[in-house]
Amino acid sequence: MVKRDCFFAYASIGLLLILSVSCRSTRLLEDGQTLVTKTEITGIDPSLEERAQAYIPVDIRPNSRINLFVYNLANAKKGRYRTENIRNVGEPPHILDSALVDFSTQQINRYLRSKGYFNASVSNDIVTKGKRAHVRFHAIPGQPFTLRNVAVDIADPDLARLYAEQRVALSRIRPGMRYDEDSLVVERERIYHLMRREGYYDYLRQYMRVDVDTALRNNQADLKLIIDNPEGSTGHTPYVIDSSFVTIRHDRRELNRERPLLSNSGGDLYFEDYTGRFRPAPIERYLFHRQGDRYNVVMEDLTYDRLYELNGFRSVKITYDKPDTNRLNVHYELVPRAYMGNQIEGEYTFNSGMSGFNIGNTFTHRNLFGGLEQLEVKLRYGVLFDSRLSGNLFDRVFNNDFQAGVNITVPRLITPFAIPPVGTSGLPRTIFSLNIQAFDQFQTYSNRYFSGTLSYNWNSSRYKQHLLAPLVLEYRYGQLNDEFAQRLISEGFLLYVRSNNRAYFGLGSQYTYTVNSVKLSRLEDFLYFRGALDLSGNLLGLASQAINFRRNEDGEKEVLGVPYLQYAKGEVDLRYYRYLGGDRQLVVRLNPGIAIPYGNNSSLLIFEKSFFGGGMNGMRAWQARTLGPGNYNRKVLDPSLRLNLRNLDQLGEIKLEGNVEYRFKLVNDIFGAKLKAATFADFGNIWRIRENELNPGGEFRFNQFLGQIALGAGAGLRFDLDYFVVRLDAGMKVRDPQFEGSKQWVISELFNSREFKEQYRLTNAPDRYNFIQYNFGIGMPF
Repeated sequence: MVKRDCFFAYASIGLLLILSVSCRSTRLLEDGQTLVTKTEITGIDPSLEERAQAYIPVDIRPNSRINLFVYNLANAKKGRYRTENIRNVGEPPHILDSALVDFSTQQINRYLRSKGYFNASVSNDIVTKGKRAHVRFHAIPGQPFTLRNVAVDIADPDLARLYAEQRVALSRIRPGMRYDEDSLVVERERIYHLMRREGYYDYLRQYMRVDVDTALRNNQADLKLIIDNPEGSTGHTPYVIDSSFVTIRHDRRELNRERPLLSNSGGDLYFEDYTGRFRPAPIERYLFHRQGDRYNVVMEDLTYDRLYELNGFRSVKITYDKPDTNRLNVHYELVPRAYMGNQIEGEYTFNSGMSGFNIGNTFTHRNLFGGLEQLEVKLRYGVLFDSRLSGNLFDRVFNNDFQAGVNITVPRLITPFAIPPVGTSGLPRTIFSLNIQAFDQFQTYSNRYFSGTLSYNWNSSRYKQHLLAPLVLEYRYGQLNDEFAQRLISEGFLLYVRSNNRAYFGLGSQYTYTVNSVKLSRLEDFLYFRGALDLSGNLLGLASQAINFRRNEDGEKEVLGVPYLQYAKGEVDLRYYRYLGGDRQLVVRLNPGIAIPYGNNSSLLIFEKSFFGGGMNGMRAWQARTLGPGNYNRKVLDPSLRLNLRNLDQLGEIKLEGNVEYRFKLVNDIFGAKLKAATFADFGNIWRIRENELNPGGEFRFNQFLGQIALGAGAGLRFDLDYFVVRLDAGMKVRDPQFEGSKQWVISELFNSREFKEQYRLTNAPDRYNFIQYNFGIGMPF
């Protein structure tokens, strides 16, 4: 209890110090300057207050105390602010400006009038105390005006008929509603898109205007929507598509051919390829305007989206000309991207005497066969060093992992049977993948893994994505070090040896359903869902009923001389993104999963299909594969097994993980990047389905699992360079389930860490205990 009190005392002292420094921020101001410390608006409907606050310029809103503190720290000189060589960090003080206060008063008044408060009045007063100012805006809105009658006057009878047909679904303006200019803007946009969808290429927003009569009693107004004809015309002209022309050329003239490759498709689609590298058919598939179709802005936008999604064009431009009074020719001007690209990325991690790095290289060819097929060759190498091993640096390699993969993506679905066209909601893709992995751990284990996959990726709507892999071939050969295997057997871990010291063959299918992945980079409120199902061995299991497969000494049926895998694995990733204004965002995530080996593979799940706890995208206070299962504590192992089994004994078939993360911006510009930050809390663990001699206490039980949940908390920095994010997180252990009872709350030992770590070393050597885990990587954690 004393240690906890000390912790909260230190935290309180630190907070008071920050607040006191913030309060002294006025000492740097010149005479006559006043710092705005508070602004408020009184008298208006709470639902309008947030929008009304936006009409107060940032320059006279209160500073963020942290940002002002950073600015003062960087720009204070001899008790005053710098006037030269000002450092662009933090946020400069917001000095009271009476002209801006008066301007804000007028803007708030105009805003209230736009919301139907035509009799509103707004005043202001400023209360100063020393060099601090409190600005108050007082509104007397009066009663809002409501709409008595809503009339429509459309000069063109065809447009009038079209609007009448769509009015119920289209219009949100009704008699009795409060007058609102924003609703009129929305109405104008809806009418504009309706007309552009129905072929009226020349229709402009300016054709719609509004007459409002507020000279009525009882705070009522009459509204008339008017849509005029083009000047000098008796109506609007609907257009149909005549011919289409596609021109492909580099923006650098020297890269183009002198004469283009010409082709014609069906008489109405003409291709000119100055690069000589593209086939017409894959491009034509995603040109949604056809000869004889009415012009439709939706089809135009869809064409833009799909051509960019092909990932082969840097610029797409669509223009029109009029060969006749009601016909349009479409011109597509496409500028290719570089055909080849290369990207290198890496990450570094360290904790508990273990440190290492991962480095990856991705080579991309964006037009492999002339049909915008994309080739990706990925190479990745990771190594983990253990400072407890003797010898030079290379002698201290604890494990290393090499992976190589080749993916070929074709921008359409290649199936043995005809399917309806898909492409209006997203670019469909067929993906052929080959991957190999070679993993070796010091004096313990080696693994060779091969997989080949045929998969289909398509969208059923704008926000719903499907990934179906009907064919997944896998071959894995794992081998334990002979001496290590004998030691495991002598310790009673025969089942573990049998499950990992052999080869396996897999034939299965996978399916993933994702909702709202396109919103992940947006600042708005939404739910994200990803559900994945992985099945293997069922087809072979059915075949074994008709074919007498050979059995090995353990009774497992074999294909191609090795047992085949049989399991079912499911995982869900559910997140709620809450936008809090500015660059502030709250993310809540829940990530459960279960994998069940059965039939021909009913003992332990193999290494590649198991869940693990910890890592930079999950439980960030733990290094990957060092958490769980359950309340398993590695002190039950012989010290030599602890060293050699590391990253191999802490796996499970059940996973439950959750995160809460608050994201915000610190500095707009630091070395060309936006400096953002996050605070987070993580909870979760993994478990074994069955009791296991290797992990005592690691099995899942409904009446125990809540007491085995690990808790971590921390903070991190994100350097946002627009095209990628560099991330540094520090996670601190709060509750560690490897201990028992109240000792799980390891946060209470933070200020007594030396004694705690020494005791842990005595029971768990060569493992070390670290309260804080640092993670460095590229991209957001989720």
